[in-house]
Amino acid sequence: MTKKKDRLIYLPLGGAGEIGMNCYVYGYGPEGRERLIVVDLGLTFPDMDTTPGVDLILPDISWLAARADRIEAIFITHAHEDHIGALAHLWPQLKAQVFCRRFTGMLAAMKLEDRGLQPNVVSVVEPRPHAVEAGPFRVQFVPVSHSIPESSALIIDTPAGRVVHTGDFKLDGAPVVGEAFAPEEWHAIAKEGDGVHALMCDSTNIFSPRPGRSESTLAEPLTALVAGAGGMVVATTFASNVARLKTLAEAGRAAGRSVCLLGRAMKRMVTAAVESGVLTDFPSTVSPEQAVDIGRENLMLIVTGSQGERRAASAQLARGKYLGLQLAEGDLFLFSSKTIPGNERGVIRIMNAFSEMGVDVVDDHDGLYHVSGHANRPDLEGVHDLLRPKMLIPMHGEHRHLREHAKVASDKGIASEVATNGMMIDLTSGRPQVAEYIETGRVYLDGNVLIGAMDGVVRDRIRMALNGHVMVTVILDEQGEPLGDAWADAMGLAETGKSGAPLVEAIEADLTEFLNRADHRVLKDDDKLDEALRRIVRQVAMEEVGKKPEVTTVVSRLD
Repeated sequence: MTKKKDRLIYLPLGGAGEIGMNCYVYGYGPEGRERLIVVDLGLTFPDMDTTPGVDLILPDISWLAARADRIEAIFITHAHEDHIGALAHLWPQLKAQVFCRRFTGMLAAMKLEDRGLQPNVVSVVEPRPHAVEAGPFRVQFVPVSHSIPESSALIIDTPAGRVVHTGDFKLDGAPVVGEAFAPEEWHAIAKEGDGVHALMCDSTNIFSPRPGRSESTLAEPLTALVAGAGGMVVATTFASNVARLKTLAEAGRAAGRSVCLLGRAMKRMVTAAVESGVLTDFPSTVSPEQAVDIGRENLMLIVTGSQGERRAASAQLARGKYLGLQLAEGDLFLFSSKTIPGNERGVIRIMNAFSEMGVDVVDDHDGLYHVSGHANRPDLEGVHDLLRPKMLIPMHGEHRHLREHAKVASDKGIASEVATNGMMIDLTSGRPQVAEYIETGRVYLDGNVLIGAMDGVVRDRIRMALNGHVMVTVILDEQGEPLGDAWADAMGLAETGKSGAPLVEAIEADLTEFLNRADHRVLKDDDKLDEALRRIVRQVAMEEVGKKPEVTTVVSRLD
C-alpha cells in the first residue's frame, strides 16, 4: 500500500461567501488523517422572513465533529459574535482547548459559564513572539486594529510553509482603544524563513476605493455634535466597539453631560474591557435610576440596538419609556454605526418612531460619525505588498467580495482561488487547488435546542405563517362510523369567506357531509381518512379565502 503524502488543507465551514458565522479549519498530515485546528466559531442572526422564531444561526460542523479526535486546538481571533458567538453552543461537540487573547478570553469564559460549561477550557495567550504548539502547527497571535479590542491575526507555521490568517482588521495607527496596526511587525513576518506561503485575507471592504480612516478622527465631529445639542442626547453603536463607546462618553463629558450606559451587552463589554486592562480612563457613568433625575440638557445616553434589534434599548426607547427614561421633542438620537445589510427595515422603523416624537435623528450618511473596522481596497493591497504571499485565499465576505479580492490578487501575480464554505483547498504546492467539496450548511438555535436548517421545523413555521393553520377533530364509534359532526379550529385565517359564511362553519359542513357518505374502507384506513380530510379543508379554504392552510387532523376511535 502506497503511503499517502502529507498535505496542508484549508476548509471554510462558515464566513466564506457570506459575512458572519466565521469558522475555518486548517489541517496538516496524510490525506484523510490530517491533524486539525479550528479558527473561530461564530454565528449570524436570523430574520423574520426566512428564519422566524429562530434565536441564532450557527455553522454546521458535522464534518468537524466527526473528526473531533483529530482536533489539536481552537483559536479565536477576536470577540465579535460572528467569530466567537457559537463557541459555547458547539464546543461540546469538539472538546478541544481554546486559545485567545485576554479580553476575548474573558468574554469566552462568560459565554461558557452561561451554558453551564467549565471556563478552564479557555487559555489566554500573549501576543507574538509567544507561540502555541498544536500538533504540526505553531500559532502566534499578532495584534491588529479592528472595532473591538485585542483583535489578532494568526501566524500559522506548518511543515508546508507559513500561513497568515488576517481575521478582521484595518490599518489604524491610532485606534483609541486597543493596539495599532504595526507595519514593521508585518515586514518582519514577511521576511522570516521562506516568507508567507499563503494569505487568508479579510475581504469585507474590497469595494471601498479610498483608504480607511482612523477611529481617532471621530473625536472632533462627535464632540462638536454633542456640544451643539439642546435636549437629551442618545447615541447608539455596536456594543463591542469599546473605542467608540469611549469617544462618545468623552464627548458627553466634554459637553458637561452625565453619561449613562443602557443595555446589558454594552455594560458587559465595558466591564470586560476595564477588567482585562484594555480600557482605561473611561468617563464615570450614572445608573438609569440616577439618570431619571438629571435634566435633559445635562444627560447623554449611550445605548444598544444600532441594528434595530427589537429588544435592545434603542427599540425600547422608540416604543416609549424605558427604565423611566423617555425621548421628547428637541432631543437628538445618533446612529454612530453602519447598518448591516438586511437590518435596514428595523433601523428605519426606529428612526421614524423617533421622528414622530419630534426627535432629531442623525445617521452616518455623510461619514462623519462612523468609520469601518475593516480594511478598504487600498489598505488590502498594501497588506498584499507587505507580505508578498505566494498565494491568497479571500475570506470573510459575500461571493462578490471574494471574487473581486481574488481578481485584485491575480492582477498582482499572486495565485488565488475563490473558496466558499465547504470547498477544501490544498495549499501544499505553490498554487491553491480544490481538493474536495464538503457538505456544509447551517444549524439553528431554536429556543434552547439545536435543529438542522433542513429539518423542516422552520419550513413548517413559515408555511403556517403564510397560509394559516386548521385543526380538524373527528370521532368514530366502535364500528368506525362518525359519531357526531366534525369540528375545526382555524388560526391565521380570515374568519369569513367569500360566501359570507364563517370559514370554520363552511369547513365543518363539507367535512361532515364527506364523513356521512364516505366509503367504509376509507373510514377504517387512518392514512386515507387523513388525506381526505386535509384535501377537503384546503379546497374549502381556497374557495372561501384563497389560502391553502397547514392542516392537522385528530381522529379518535372509540374501542
